[in-house]
This record gives sequence, C-alpha cells and structure tokens, in this order.
Amino acid sequence: MTDSCAIEVSGLVHEYGSRRALDGVTFTIQPGEIFAFLGPNGGGKTTLFRLLSTLLPLQAGQVRVLGHALPGETAQVRRALGVVFQAPSLDKKLSVRENVELQGHLYGLRGPSLAARVNEMLERLGVADRAGDLVETLSGGLRRRVELAKGMLHRPRLLLLDEPSTGLDPGARSDLWQYLKQLRAEEGVTVVLTTHLLEEADKVDRLAILNRGQLVALDTPDRLRESVGGDTITLASNDPAGVIQVLAQQFQIEASLVEGSVRFSVVEGHRLVARLFEALPGKIQSITLGKPTLEDVFIARTGHRLWSEDQAAESAGKGRKGRRP
Repeated sequence: MTDSCAIEVSGLVHEYGSRRALDGVTFTIQPGEIFAFLGPNGGGKTTLFRLLSTLLPLQAGQVRVLGHALPGETAQVRRALGVVFQAPSLDKKLSVRENVELQGHLYGLRGPSLAARVNEMLERLGVADRAGDLVETLSGGLRRRVELAKGMLHRPRLLLLDEPSTGLDPGARSDLWQYLKQLRAEEGVTVVLTTHLLEEADKVDRLAILNRGQLVALDTPDRLRESVGGDTITLASNDPAGVIQVLAQQFQIEASLVEGSVRFSVVEGHRLVARLFEALPGKIQSITLGKPTLEDVFIARTGHRLWSEDQAAESAGKGRKGRRP
C-alpha cells in the first residue's frame, strides 16, 4: 500500500456474528476526489463509513487513510478527518455558534483563532445570521449546514459524509453540492460520502456500488452507464416468462425479470419496439425506452433494483419505529 492515496483499502472484511457486512472490499480514493458509495440499506455502506471514521475496529484487511494505517495510527487519522454523520449531532438547546465552538474545543482550538474560524465557517455555510439562534428553531436544511460547519472547522484534509442529503429539500441539496465542489476547488479537500440517492451519485467524480457487502462496480458515473450499452427497454406483460423466451429465440436477446417487469439493453432500441409488438401480440401491456441510468447499472450488476418493494416497506416500517440503523 502507498501513501499517495487519500484512502486505500484492501481485502476488507467485517462480520456481525454470522452475517458478513463487508466481504473482501478493495478500492482506492485519490486526493481531491468527490467519491461516493451507492447502495441499498444493508449493502455495507454504513459499516464501511464507521470503519473509515475509526468508529469500528478493523477485523480483517488493510486500511490506510491519508497515509496512516488503521488501527495503529488511529489518532493521526482522526486529527485529519472531518465527519458528518447521518444522525444529528447538534445540541438543540445550544445556539448555532455554541455548537460550532464546542466542536472547536474538542480539537484544541481556543481564543481569537477559534472565533475567527467559527465566523468564517458560519459565513461560508450561510448561517452567520442565525449564529445566536437555538438549533431547535432551525429548519432541517439549516441544521445540516451547521453540521457541515462543525465537520470542516478544523480544516480537515478528508471529509466523510454519511447520507448528507438526509432531511434536505431540493434547494438545500443543491446548495450542499455547490459548497462541496467549492470546498474541493479552494482547499483541495477529498470528499467521501455514502448515499442511496441516484441523482446524488450522478454528481461525483467516481462511484462505487456496494451490494450485500461486495463492491460490484467502481468507475465514473458516465463510464458505468456506458458499460450497460445501448438503450434500456422495460416491458410489462401478463406473461413475462413467455416474453423472455420469445426475446431469446427470435431476437437473441438475453432479458431479465426485475420485480415483475422484463428488462434488457439493446443497441438502437427504438428500431426494435415496433417489431416487439408484432412478435408479442397481446402480451405487451406497456413498454418504456430510455438511455441507461445508474439504476440500470445496479440492476445489471446485481439482478435487482436499488430499492425493491420489500426494502421500501422495510425502510418505511423502520421509519415509523425510529431511525434507520
């Protein structure tokens, strides 16, 4: 392993009892990248985030963060990290300024230098006018900005963000991404985030897709979409098995059944649509043609959608009972 990477991971394995949350994960992240881990709940994102942020002990594999090996150089890694968790970390009974100042004290910042840095971060994140307000009076978007101010206060070289868009409206999400790109451009900070949002994953320099603890794809969003090839056709039918058989026999197309719909990729799909209706009379209920998306990449690599109906129901149930694990 080398010191030239912001993060270098090799053969990472982590288990909870008999369940393997990470299964031989290997990747590198370059300095100055905006890098994302995309995957459903249970895919391994949270475990990986906790390992990189030094909250979980390393079980098997090798990890270097900013040239420091874990677990031997944990203290050095923590000093160079900025971390923003998915779960809120603000004290709602303190003001915005008090929350950020408290973070500075944890990193040994004091006096005029701390005050100047707090003012700088509150101004940069657009919450300087709310500095004296209690956090409990802020909207979700403004609270997220305060979380970012805390995470960046000590000028970290690496910023880890766990589901950073949680609770943000579209406008606040746009502001967040504008700031992250500004941060990378002006201070050279490496940004690593986890997400289950496809539109968020499309904004990064490189993207790693995690599924059931395994790294199933890693490249730029554009190259990942190109890897699917051609156009994507999704076909709803009352006889999907019959449709898949006809596609294979008459068109030499290998299709998959994804949550009840027939899905496949083909070059110049628009030329095929009319022929499909002729070859499958009465069997096509609806047909959709489009360019490959990151979800198509996920389906091609895993055989199922990023969010299945079962996962959506499970997530909704957890949301009613409390925060997702």
